Amino acid sequence: MDGRHARTGQLRRAAQAAAAVVVALTVVGCTGEEPSAPRTAAVTRGSVTTGVSASGSMSAISQQNLGFRYGGQLTNVFVKVGDRVEAGQVLATLDDFFLRQVLAERQGQLRSQQAVLDRLINSPVVEGAQDAVSQAEEILDATRRQAKAVLNADEVAIDNAERQLATDREAHEEAEDRLERDREACGDSAGDGSEDDEDSSEASLPVLDPTDPACSAAEAAVTAAEQKVTASENTLDSAVEKRDVDKANGDIAIANAEQALVSARNSANSEESDRPFDIEQQRGVVVTAQAALAAAQRDLDDATLRAPVAGTVSALNGAVGEYLTPSNGTSALAPGSGAAIPGVESPSAAQAAMGAVANPARPGGTQFLVLDDIDAFQVVAPFNESDAARIAANQKANVSVDAIPDLTLTGTVLAVAPSGTAVSGVVNFYVTMIISGNDPRLKDGQTVRATVVTEEIGDVLTVPSAAVRQEDGRATVTVVEPGGAQKPVPFDPGVVGPDRTQVISGLREGQQVLLPAAR
Repeated sequence: MDGRHARTGQLRRAAQAAAAVVVALTVVGCTGEEPSAPRTAAVTRGSVTTGVSASGSMSAISQQNLGFRYGGQLTNVFVKVGDRVEAGQVLATLDDFFLRQVLAERQGQLRSQQAVLDRLINSPVVEGAQDAVSQAEEILDATRRQAKAVLNADEVAIDNAERQLATDREAHEEAEDRLERDREACGDSAGDGSEDDEDSSEASLPVLDPTDPACSAAEAAVTAAEQKVTASENTLDSAVEKRDVDKANGDIAIANAEQALVSARNSANSEESDRPFDIEQQRGVVVTAQAALAAAQRDLDDATLRAPVAGTVSALNGAVGEYLTPSNGTSALAPGSGAAIPGVESPSAAQAAMGAVANPARPGGTQFLVLDDIDAFQVVAPFNESDAARIAANQKANVSVDAIPDLTLTGTVLAVAPSGTAVSGVVNFYVTMIISGNDPRLKDGQTVRATVVTEEIGDVLTVPSAAVRQEDGRATVTVVEPGGAQKPVPFDPGVVGPDRTQVISGLREGQQVLLPAAR
């Protein structure tokens, strides 16, 4: 139905042109001037093309809006508009004093944290803790040996005291026996009147004089023996008491040594188990410091603007000494392309809040610098929704440039936008067309007229579209006979193009048809 309506409209326009011819002929007849020979054209075989047209803009094949991630004072601008730059070339710089100070601070923090990590890795704490365990074990063994030796010495002293006490007791008994004999001999028992005493006296040795020194010596010997027994008992008691005290002291010393060993082992275990986690934790701190340093280095690097790709500077907004804001503008990209739609700039957030609209007055919009690749061009044009429905990728396109009337370019449809955009309240779909060839007169942003060929047939019978008019709802042309006679001939049209119309039936090749009079 869309193709039929299009052909009907084109035939209607052809009919209006034919009516103009009739009016022109009538005017000429009224003036009395000699009419000129009518313009005719032949019905020939050829190709017919039809398409849809729209006005658009020439655009560089790629375009990049460049700026600084952070704002600052512009210190250097090394390019100007129109300069050709290469990838990696320095374009401009900002004041980076504060950024260099932050970088130095981050470097110091990283060195400090790295030193802590190195100290943890190379720390002898674990080895020292193991040495402390070994030393505590040696001290415990020595304490046990010492306690055992002291107890052994105490046991020996007790044995000696017991033997000495036994010896002293035997000596005491011998002294008492001697004294008993000496008393009997000295007559100590003569006065008790006992018969037993008398019997014993008779059987004993001769009675001595009590004043005899031998009697006094026996008593002294008994007394001395008693004193030695008492002394030996005291010595034995002291030895036993010392053994008990030494055993208690030895037990305490061993317990302390055992406790010291347990503490040393706990400390060694703690140091050994904590060491890998401490190292890993510090490694995390070092990684954090490294990330902070990398971010500071990135911020410093971003104070220098470099060209990401080769291209030509098409816009530059900023002079040395001025303060730039962070770059935050975005580009509306053409369908299937990395270039922006010409004349459409997205306002910044601040502009949007103030009700700003697209298309800012200055080149590049809010961007500091715009870099274009002007070695190749494409055309971006908005088509109304009915025309866009007939356009598909890889269709041929013809492009005329308003500023260069003698130049007609050919191209190919690259892509059609999948969604519509409101342009002056009408929904349009942007179409991107790649241009074949190049011309030094082409400029980014030039106004063009693009015609996309939506249908093309070849080797068919055709008639000039300008000769076709509508009569009684049928396509009709005026056939000029060889003798000059003219008669209207209806025919069945096919594809209607801007220049030629397909003839399905009703006309034959070679017939001459009347064309509208030239203005």
